[in-house]
Amino acid sequence: MPFMMITTLVAIALFVGMLATNDLGRRIGIARLAKDPEGLTKGAGAAEGAVFALMGLLLAFTFSGAASRLEERRWMVNTEANAIGTAYLRVDLLPPETQAPLRDAFHRYATNRATLFRDLDTQDQLEARRAEGYRMQLEIWDLAIAACELPGASPQASMLLLPALNEMIDITGTRKMATLNHPPVIIFALLAILSLIGGLLVGYTTSPNKDRSWLHQATFALVTSLAFFVILDLEYPRLGLINVNAADQALVELAATMR
Repeated sequence: MPFMMITTLVAIALFVGMLATNDLGRRIGIARLAKDPEGLTKGAGAAEGAVFALMGLLLAFTFSGAASRLEERRWMVNTEANAIGTAYLRVDLLPPETQAPLRDAFHRYATNRATLFRDLDTQDQLEARRAEGYRMQLEIWDLAIAACELPGASPQASMLLLPALNEMIDITGTRKMATLNHPPVIIFALLAILSLIGGLLVGYTTSPNKDRSWLHQATFALVTSLAFFVILDLEYPRLGLINVNAADQALVELAATMR
């Protein structure tokens, strides 16, 4: 099932669930009023304050963390482009006859990295592209080592080119781990549970009102479910409305300069 459909269904389910718990809370409050008209809100303020404070804190930290990880992923794409570009420029230090194969390998590798997440249908396709990129890394490394060992190679070639290649290779592992870095599922489950409890408390607190305030109930449920939707979207920026695909333009432009 597409990610957008999953997140939309989750947000809708949370919205409907909050309306349901709101109605449940109202029914509980009405039943309590029938038994004890004066005891509805005794001691309720502390409990409500604690629940809504925890809910707001969890929303804020989860949103902030998701936004930070999004910016980190964008920064990593730019860092990788710089690393590839630096290594590519240092190919000039190698003997002229060894430069053409390396430049061609660099061009193919930069193109692979620029299009890594484009037009994907399955996770297997992504892993296949990653495997092809790793194979190109080994090809570039072997060509660079062979060129540096030639009798006419400059001593500075290995000192400058190989560390740049090492940085270029390392950033791919860092980027992969960044895509897998998400909060534990229990955090999202806790946030959803607190949202449902919040809806329950809102319904309970407003039960003395003769007329049900659908505007307030629906607004509270809508805002909370939308915040939950945006947090999920931020956490998986290659799959939803919010994405880092624009950051790949740095790699696209780099590959274009290597032709």
